[in-house]
Amino acid sequence: MHHSFFHLLRALYSEDGLKQLISWIGPLQFCELVSAIVFVETGLFAGFFLPGDSLLITAGIFAGQQWIPLPWLLFPGILCAIVGDQLGYWIGRSAGPALFRREDSLFFRRSHLARAQAFYEKYGGRAVIFARFVPIVRTFCPPVTGAAGMRYSTYLAYDCFGGTLWVGGMVITGYFLGAKFPNIGKYLHLIIGVVILLSILPPIIGLLRGAGAVSKPAAAGAGPTE
Repeated sequence: MHHSFFHLLRALYSEDGLKQLISWIGPLQFCELVSAIVFVETGLFAGFFLPGDSLLITAGIFAGQQWIPLPWLLFPGILCAIVGDQLGYWIGRSAGPALFRREDSLFFRRSHLARAQAFYEKYGGRAVIFARFVPIVRTFCPPVTGAAGMRYSTYLAYDCFGGTLWVGGMVITGYFLGAKFPNIGKYLHLIIGVVILLSILPPIIGLLRGAGAVSKPAAAGAGPTE
């Protein structure tokens, strides 16, 4: 399983590589690997670098081409996305403020936590849904939400909706692309590039807006000098 995990990451950007991987380990095991990656990305700090969006769309494309059954991919993926977030929430709920004093390590950055906190403060409960579509933030938002003390029943409702929307939306989008365009696998690199660009676009826009908001007061404060 450990070898298959890294084989999947290497094969993600190659149509032939993914087909070989599916043939090697089997369709069910492939879906289990995808679901495991979704769980790690959403539930553990170490998963912030994993390619959740592009992986789900790519897997959906192969489901649309009948390489893997759609239900085997869709329902376990949604379940793992929700369960992973629950783990993150309870890590934050149990650690509380101590989480923000944790030292940086190979798989943990307080800057990522601060970014998720700012995201949560901006959007409130909706952040649980929106964060699903923002890399890194989707990993660190659940513990931030738990540390903030959001009522669990409220969090669970938001999270179930967000997890279903994220995994379902990505997989089904890929499924219809794969079913409608049989040769789309030849353009896998381009599709993954577009998905990555779209996923990092909101944070970039937010950073640019924040920089603009900081520069305006600074410019206003610098009045004429004699």
